[in-house]
Amino acid sequence: MDLLREVKAYIVRHQLLEPDARVVVGVSGGPDSIALLHLLTRLDETYRPDVHVAHLNHGIRGEAADEDQRYVEALAEAYHLPCTIARIDVPALAREQNLALEEAARQARYGFLARVADQIGARHIAVGHHGDDQAETVLMHLLRGAGPAGLRGMLPATPMRDYRLLPPGQAARADLTLIRPLLGIPREAIEAYCEREGLSPRFDRSNLDTTYFRNQLRHEVLPYLAGINPRISERLRNLAEVVRADYELLQEFVGVAIDTLVIAVHSDTLTMDLARWREQPLAVQRAVIRWAAYQLRRTLRNIDFEHIEQAVEIARDGQTGARAVLPHGLELTVGYTTLTISEADAVHLPSERPWLEPGQVIPVDIPGVTLLRQGWSLHAREVSHWDLETIAENPNPLAAWIDANALGARPALRTRETGDRFRPQGLRGAEVRLSDFLINTKVPRTWRDHLPLLVSGEQILWVAGIRVSEKALIKPDTSRVIHLRFSMS
Repeated sequence: MDLLREVKAYIVRHQLLEPDARVVVGVSGGPDSIALLHLLTRLDETYRPDVHVAHLNHGIRGEAADEDQRYVEALAEAYHLPCTIARIDVPALAREQNLALEEAARQARYGFLARVADQIGARHIAVGHHGDDQAETVLMHLLRGAGPAGLRGMLPATPMRDYRLLPPGQAARADLTLIRPLLGIPREAIEAYCEREGLSPRFDRSNLDTTYFRNQLRHEVLPYLAGINPRISERLRNLAEVVRADYELLQEFVGVAIDTLVIAVHSDTLTMDLARWREQPLAVQRAVIRWAAYQLRRTLRNIDFEHIEQAVEIARDGQTGARAVLPHGLELTVGYTTLTISEADAVHLPSERPWLEPGQVIPVDIPGVTLLRQGWSLHAREVSHWDLETIAENPNPLAAWIDANALGARPALRTRETGDRFRPQGLRGAEVRLSDFLINTKVPRTWRDHLPLLVSGEQILWVAGIRVSEKALIKPDTSRVIHLRFSMS
C-alpha cells in the first residue's frame, strides 16, 4: 500500500484540509501518531499543513510516560516543528470528578488539544485513529446497544463543539474540527510504514491491559471473530460507512421535522407539537427524542435503546400526564397538545393554557373581562339563550357554562389549597378530594399547583379546562347562565 497516496486521497475525499491549514497534531509517541505526523509533513504543497505538535503527559505510567514526552520533544525538534507539552495528573482528575480513568484521560487529552488550537489559531486537530480503531469502535457501540449515530463509528471530521468529551465548562470554537486522516488505513499498514520509513515509535504497555474494554475487544474478541471471518475488521469498517451515509439522509428528514415540531426551547425544557410528532415515521420519532435529550444535556454521549423505545411508546400512546424516564435526570411528558423533554423536576406549563402562581387569588368580573398573566384573560357574559345539547358537547375545554346562582357575590380564580374538595360533574354529586380528582384525570403533577380554579367562597365551581362542578351545572330548570371563556390576547 502506498500509504502517502492513500492518506492524501482520503484527505481530498473527505475535505479534511484546505491549503495552508494550521493543524495541531496530537502525538503520543505510538506508531499511529508518529506515522500521521510523518505523512502530514510529506504531503505536497497543496495539502501540506502548518503542523504544530502537541503531547500530553497523563501522569499515569511514571517514567515510561516521561520517556514518551522526551521522545516527542526530540522528534518535533528533528522535524523543526513547534511543540507544546503539558502534564495533567489524570488519576487525580478521575478521583476528583468520579470518572473512569479512560474517560478522564480522554477529557484531559481533548481539552488540552483544543486549548493548544485556541492558542495558535488552528482550525484543525489531527489524531491518529485508524481503520482497526474504527472496527473496535463500531463493535464496542454495537455491544452497548447504540443506534445509527453510534454505529457510524468515528467520523473523518467532527466539529469539536459536537464532540462530547471536552471537560465540563470548556467550550470549543465553532470552526474547530477534529480530523482523522488515517481512519481508512488498517493498523498493519501503519506498522509496516513505520518500519519501512525507519520510524521507531514508542510502545505503550497499557494497551495490553485487557481490563480495559477496548483492549479486550482488540486482543480477545476481534481475534476470535477473525477466526470466523478473517475480514471482520473490514466488514465493521464497511458497516460504519454504510450507516454514516444512511444517518446523513435520516438527519435531513429530522432537520425538516424539527423545524415544524419544536415550539419552544429553554435551558431545562424543550417543547414539541404532539400531533405532528405522532405523524412522523418511527425512525424520525426516535431521532427527534434523542436530539431533544442532547439539546438539554450537551455532555450526554449515549442513550440506551430501552430509554428511547419506552419514550416513543409513551409519547405515541400515552394520555395527558404520561411520563417516561430518560437518562441524566431528564423525562418526557405528554401534554394535551404538546410533548415535552425536560429536567425531571422542572415545572413545565404549556403556553396553550392559562396558569396562576401558587397562592394567587384574582376576583372575577361578571360580566366583564378579568386579566391574567402572560396575555391571558377570562371573558364572562350572561347569555339569554342556551341549549343543553350544545353545552354538553362543548369542544373547548377553556370555556364553560355556569349556573349564575352558584357564583355568589364574589367569585374568584385561585389555585388549590390544602383540604380542597370538589363535586365533579358525572359523579352524581359525590364529593372527592381535589388532589385525588387531579390524579385520576391524569393532570401532570407539576401543573396542579398552577391550575386555575373558579370558586365561590369555599366551593370549587370549575377546575378550569378539566371539569365543571355538579353545583354549577346547567339543568333544565336553570334560570340564569354565565358563559366563561379563557382567551389569549
